[in-house]
Amino acid sequence: MIKDKTLDKIKILTDAAKYDVSCSSSGSNRQNQNKGVGSAAHSGICHSFTADGRCVSLFKIMMTNHCIYDCAYCINRKSNDVPRTTFTIEELVDLTIEFYRRNYIEGLFLSSGVRRNPDYTMQQMLEVVKSLREKHRFNGYIHLKSIPGASQELITQAGLYADRMSVNIEIADEKNLKLLAPEKNYETIFSPMRYIQQGMLESAEDRKKMRSAPKFVPAGQSTQLIIGASLESDKQILGLASNLYKRPSMKRVYYSGYIPVNDYDNRLPALKSPPLVRENRLYQADWLMRFYQFNVHEIVDDANPNLDLNIDPKLGWALRNPHFFPIDINKAPYELILRVPGIGIKSAKLIIVSRRYGKLTSDQLRKIGVVMKRAQYFIVCRELPMNTIHEVKPEYLKRAFTEKKKRKNDWKNNQLSINWNE
Repeated sequence: MIKDKTLDKIKILTDAAKYDVSCSSSGSNRQNQNKGVGSAAHSGICHSFTADGRCVSLFKIMMTNHCIYDCAYCINRKSNDVPRTTFTIEELVDLTIEFYRRNYIEGLFLSSGVRRNPDYTMQQMLEVVKSLREKHRFNGYIHLKSIPGASQELITQAGLYADRMSVNIEIADEKNLKLLAPEKNYETIFSPMRYIQQGMLESAEDRKKMRSAPKFVPAGQSTQLIIGASLESDKQILGLASNLYKRPSMKRVYYSGYIPVNDYDNRLPALKSPPLVRENRLYQADWLMRFYQFNVHEIVDDANPNLDLNIDPKLGWALRNPHFFPIDINKAPYELILRVPGIGIKSAKLIIVSRRYGKLTSDQLRKIGVVMKRAQYFIVCRELPMNTIHEVKPEYLKRAFTEKKKRKNDWKNNQLSINWNE
């Protein structure tokens, strides 16, 4: 039975942790051995959808919401008058084991405010995961936040117990970071990132020589950028993300629309609601860089430093580059087929395989999964009429797609209104 005092702590510290979105599917495979507790598989973790469509759960908690920093965008900043509390090491360990045994969770996402100093906070978090792994033989997934400014020794120790570690950059421009979070700087943020990367590379080399060598952060690292709390363009944000993805250890960059929790601070923009559409467009652009072979400079450039909020980035690129189209779907290489609006990775691969057995028609493309309402303007196939982007013109297509989306949204809002009134 969980005590009322512990329940109060859970309520405060889970609510305080909800603004950190840098948790994801595990990508790790920690097997249960010798009758231990739990296991972590490639299928994923933490209230997110895995590659196979399964939703998984994670105990997402802060160790404490006490913090020595006064970041303008953070609800837990030291100048805020909010309820404060701290878990002991034993409390967090016991809760994690108890919730796992009840099948409430599949792992742990542990973050924390900075109490006393970065090394003290990191040491406390390390003791939690160390106890779970060694004392309780917990083999479930663990995502551990690394505290900016923590020592290399503590980061190296933590990496032997965690499946994934993350260090949040938060603001994509260091000058703006210094304005909104005066106690932070890029050196204290990027140093733990380098320590994690170094540990992963050394672990990979050790495991080549000896397979029983311990794994170090097997699921890699991630980070989070806050969108809309400062004046960075999408070009700056995606440029930073692109550089991060060049590091072998970086698995995900998360984009979090700024939630106006401290609207009294005049350093912050006066937003009525989080910029969720912009957040969504950044995720789409991120997907193009990671899986569709797009270069960041193709998505945003000096002429177009911000993503178009009315259309997705892939369609935006196609409309700005009509000279690439139309492509012959029966002859074009895979890399070019990927760039056609309405064609995804799975559909592109099916096209490459299917056309070996004969020329593809528009009906066959629909069956494969191609969204012909979009793709028809950018391709030619066996019998598709030549009504392409050059005949219809990019300006008209953009207007048509935008108006179609607006009508669809208006219809949805109208249906919601009718259902509400009923």
